[in-house]
Amino acid sequence: MKLHRIFSLDIKMKMMLLSILVITLVIFSIGCSSSSDNQAELNVAAASDLILAFNEIGPIFEEENGTKVVFSYGSTGQLTDQIVNGAPFDVFAAADIQFIEELKQKKLIVPESQQLYAIGRIGIASPPEAKVKPSRLEDLLDLDIKKIAIANPEHAPYGRAAKQALVSAGLWDQLQGKLVYGRNISDTLTLIETGNADAGIIALSISKPALSFQIIDEALHQPLEQSIAVIKKTKDQELAQAFIDFINGPIGKPIMEKYGFIVPKEK
Repeated sequence: MKLHRIFSLDIKMKMMLLSILVITLVIFSIGCSSSSDNQAELNVAAASDLILAFNEIGPIFEEENGTKVVFSYGSTGQLTDQIVNGAPFDVFAAADIQFIEELKQKKLIVPESQQLYAIGRIGIASPPEAKVKPSRLEDLLDLDIKKIAIANPEHAPYGRAAKQALVSAGLWDQLQGKLVYGRNISDTLTLIETGNADAGIIALSISKPALSFQIIDEALHQPLEQSIAVIKKTKDQELAQAFIDFINGPIGKPIMEKYGFIVPKEK
């Protein structure tokens, strides 16, 4: 009888300890979930030429600042329209300083946060299987090149630079029938990679080793001065500014240079 009571008490004790353990784990799980939910998040609108560079920089910034960075890539013109219409971004990295200036005039950025962070370059690209691998703009006239992809010059700075280069070379009118437009510079790259264009003009920063790529003389187009700023509606101006400083700092700059950007020199 005594053994039965001892055994019963032992079972009850074990069940009690198990219950305490389960409750502790639940509380710990809720705490972790709450901590994760409360983690700061930074929403960055970025020009498509920054995909490779920013995707490398982002995780490093996240680790150093204990935050999450969400990138929204697109053409600078389209992202500008989204910001004007109230899109909840904290930072805007544009491929053309003029769009940041436009937002400044509309009082939609923090003026003192604006910085030049890069100067971009463009080049002629063609896929590995292309019959003709153009190395000069004049080579785009070749009859085997049926379609030439560029970003839409109406809202994509890299597309506008491509158009300027073709106009400067006296080729714009001659190539009108061959041109196909990407929504942004990464979309233009896709047109080339998928064979929907025989060649194209893209950003050096997103060029891939498999492509044939030749840089275009920068004298043929206006400088692609790229500017970044904190959006005025941000809920965390300090964190947004920290991201900008990180891009222009000792970690961000070498990564930007790695992808072909010319970065601002130290003052």
